[in-house]
Amino acid sequence: MALSRSKRRRIVLVGGALALALVLGLVGWVVYLDRLVTREFKGRLWSVPARVYAEPLELYAGAPVSADELEEELRRLHYRPGDPATGPGLYRRRGAEFDLHARRVRFVDELREPERLTVRVAGEAVQSLRHPDGSELPLFRLDPLLVGSVFPVHGEDRIVLAPGDVTPLLRAAIKVIEDRRFDEHHGVDPKSILRALWANLRAGRVTQGGSTLTQQLVKNYFLSDEQTLGRKLTEAVMALRLEARFTKEEILVAYLNEVYLGQDGERAVHGFGLAAEYYFAKPLDELDVAELALLVGIVKGPSHYDPRLHADRARARRNLVLDELAGAKLIDAASAARAKAEPLGLRPPGGGYVPAYMDLVRRHLKRDYAEADLEAAGLSVYTTLDPRAQAAAERALARGLRRLDAQSRVKDAHLEGAVVIAEPNTGEVVAVAGGREVGADGFNRALDARRPIGSLVKPAIYLAALESGHYTAASLLDDSPVELKLGDGSLWAPQNFTHELYGPVPMARALAESMNLATVHLGLELGLPKVIDTLRELGVENPPAPNPSLLLGAFGLTPVEVTSLYAALANGGFRARLRAVRAVLDEHGTALRRFKVEVEAAAPPAAVYQLDRMLELVATRGTGRGASARLPAGTVLAAKTGTSSDTRDSWFAGFTGSYLGVVWVGYDDNRPTGLTGAAGALPIWADAIGSLRPASFEPAIPEQVEDRWIEFATGLETRPGCSPDAVAVALPRGAELPARAGCTPSPPGSITDKIRSWFRTGAP
Repeated sequence: MALSRSKRRRIVLVGGALALALVLGLVGWVVYLDRLVTREFKGRLWSVPARVYAEPLELYAGAPVSADELEEELRRLHYRPGDPATGPGLYRRRGAEFDLHARRVRFVDELREPERLTVRVAGEAVQSLRHPDGSELPLFRLDPLLVGSVFPVHGEDRIVLAPGDVTPLLRAAIKVIEDRRFDEHHGVDPKSILRALWANLRAGRVTQGGSTLTQQLVKNYFLSDEQTLGRKLTEAVMALRLEARFTKEEILVAYLNEVYLGQDGERAVHGFGLAAEYYFAKPLDELDVAELALLVGIVKGPSHYDPRLHADRARARRNLVLDELAGAKLIDAASAARAKAEPLGLRPPGGGYVPAYMDLVRRHLKRDYAEADLEAAGLSVYTTLDPRAQAAAERALARGLRRLDAQSRVKDAHLEGAVVIAEPNTGEVVAVAGGREVGADGFNRALDARRPIGSLVKPAIYLAALESGHYTAASLLDDSPVELKLGDGSLWAPQNFTHELYGPVPMARALAESMNLATVHLGLELGLPKVIDTLRELGVENPPAPNPSLLLGAFGLTPVEVTSLYAALANGGFRARLRAVRAVLDEHGTALRRFKVEVEAAAPPAAVYQLDRMLELVATRGTGRGASARLPAGTVLAAKTGTSSDTRDSWFAGFTGSYLGVVWVGYDDNRPTGLTGAAGALPIWADAIGSLRPASFEPAIPEQVEDRWIEFATGLETRPGCSPDAVAVALPRGAELPARAGCTPSPPGSITDKIRSWFRTGAP
């Protein structure tokens, strides 16, 4: 039966309305995608990251750098052996003499043009620096090492290429291998799609893809890997809009910065700039043809062609790319043949990325700079990172944890650890290791693992006693049982680690041997509020609750917080706020805001000096004596071990004249380790600090105190050679002490008295 005219009209109207709605919906969808593409791509395109640099190594006559260490540093900076006369970035070594052609580089305070020089090393130190004309050079700074890049918004680590950083061969090669018609299509290439479809039908499986570079970029920026018709249609529309809004140059450079090229632990390697550093430890513009071909080949499948896991597969892919480049006349056949004969030339994995330290840099940038300032393009962040100290910390931690695991009866878990090293006088953090996987992102134990500090709290208690004026290093403390009834009705009865009682002991010995009961008696006599106030003055931002157990360190701090706590003790009572950022420069080299050292008086210098002399005894006569044996002979250090309840946490904090270091060792699940501070953390500390050849700790003596000799066991005053266990301590000037019979010290002004200050250890 025929439809009436009115019904036909109604159908036409409904159909027209539906078609119009569909068209309007489609237009709206395209407009939405267009705005999304424009907004997000502009944000990515123009968000140039801040480049982060380490502290440059300073060379001068006497600088403690051996010839091998200097060459290691040059290689870390990507200098290559060669003839320095041919250009910057090259050096020639002849024994202990180096001819170097330094690059053009910007420092915080100057822009250095390329410069040639000769460095001569003798033994463990630099002997001389000279210009090519033979004139002496008093000081020379090597390049600041690029350690990463940070997007202020995204928080990612990239080495972003500007258009001028992309070599002509890379531009041409990526088009030949990935998208030959890139310069001709408008985002989608129907010919490539049909060619791929035909090839896949003939093969009976997917062997080719028809996506253009623009489509790949859209997928990486905006979409998932889901293989659906809807996703492919969205990708095509977005690619067309991207090409309509931006130039081919902008799209190509964005692709080269975004493309995924591998995995470094938990860190994704995006972009050719970072990939060049990751695989070859070179800037992109220094890659040879074989290296560049390998990176271009990896684009097809970074996991499948991972050169470290599948070397033969990666080599075959590289050689195929070289053949394609030769076929496209981008390189000649002879160059292709030579490149195919080259080994892959990969650098050893790790060694260039410092995620734990970069984490601290991000936090200090956020702490010390306005967010609006950090959003400017092309910033340079100059940090206090010392690459040699960082390498020493990472090496010592990894090696120490392997050794401890091998000795442990625990086989279903691995010990973890953290290391923080700072410069005590300035608060500059020079190294951070946040776990045994030092080159991988993840949980940063140095900054975020808040663990009970055990006996590391004791110096704060003894400092409070010295500040009161009622105690000295020779004062006798009562190491006897303690029983306290707590507010909840429970009984608190701490014990010494040895489960022994020592009776009256001088304060110097109680601290050196880390006696718990003597310390608890002292802390209770002082009062918990006084101890908490001292912790706050030393930089503990969130002091513990006033419970007696705080006297034995039953509260948590992170390793970086412990470093801050000990900074004032290492700096004569003056606390410099820890910092990882020295300065931030804009793209024109102008400082946004130069971070100035913030020094605050935390404790009286006289009291801190007396405490530090007792901490020296920890390293010579007490729980930390194993550290001195691992340092260069004669090196004086002050230190303290720490062990939490049930040996769940092993700590060591110590400082020399040049380094303050803190080490923590434990299990992430908080199970007992069976390790004291001396058995677990101390060897790692000594390995790291000892390899840096530290200067001895030699603080200036305040006028209010003087060095005297007492018996370690009794606290009686004596003189060197008279008592078998005489040790040097610092006492308030003129303090009266009972003396050992027959060992009365020499009167003031005598020859013996004058040479007394030369003694820096407890050895008579």
